[in-house]
This record gives sequence, structure tokens and C-alpha cells, in this order.
Amino acid sequence: MHRKLLLLGSIAGLLAVILGAFGAHGLEKLVDAEALQTFETGVRYQFYHAFLALLIGGFSFFSTKTKTILFYLLLTGIILFSGSIYGLATNNLTNFDFTSLALLTPLGGTLLIIAWLIVVINILKIKMK
Repeated sequence: MHRKLLLLGSIAGLLAVILGAFGAHGLEKLVDAEALQTFETGVRYQFYHAFLALLIGGFSFFSTKTKTILFYLLLTGIILFSGSIYGLATNNLTNFDFTSLALLTPLGGTLLIIAWLIVVINILKIKMK
């Protein structure tokens, strides 16, 4: 499972760089400043969770079961949270009304919060030497 987490972190980070560059160089003339700032928020949170996936994948004190749970929470959370933010920020550029999916943002955020909570709980379980 550590390989999947490392791949998730690497791919999410790669896509965050690409989307960040797209936002900075492609969207600035297509959307207003508020939408651009919203888009950048999605990129920023995608980066945070890409780094978290890389860290979790590299740590040995998480069980395989915990890593599996964290993988799916992070994958789904990134897609729902950052993905819905990207859609909302570029809503006026498409024929699809992303505001109808606005509830996906807090659902994705909740999944990411749960992932962080699991990380905290597992760190607290580490025996001090």
C-alpha cells in the first residue's frame, strides 16, 4: 500500500503543479480575480494532501490497513474537494453548472479532515522510548 500512497502523492503533486501553472498563466484572462483565488485554493489543498500521501507512504509505523484507509480518504477527498473547487472556479467557462455539485466540496473536506484525524490518532499511539 505504501507504493499506492507514494504514487497518489506524486501524481497529485504533478497535477497540482500543472493546474497551478494553468491557473496562473491560462485562467487569469478568462476568470475574475475571485475565481482565480478560488482555483488557487484548490491547488494549494491538493498540494498539502499530495505531501501528506507521500509522508504516509514513507512511514513504517502505519499499518497496511491504516494506509489503505488513508489512501482512499485522500484520493476521494482530493477529487471531491479540489476537483469541485476547480469546477466552481471555472463555472462560467463551461456549459455545465458546477454550482449543482457544490455540496461535494464540504464532503471532500470532511474526508480530508478524517484522514488527518487518523494520522493524529496513529501518531499518538506511537510508544515513546
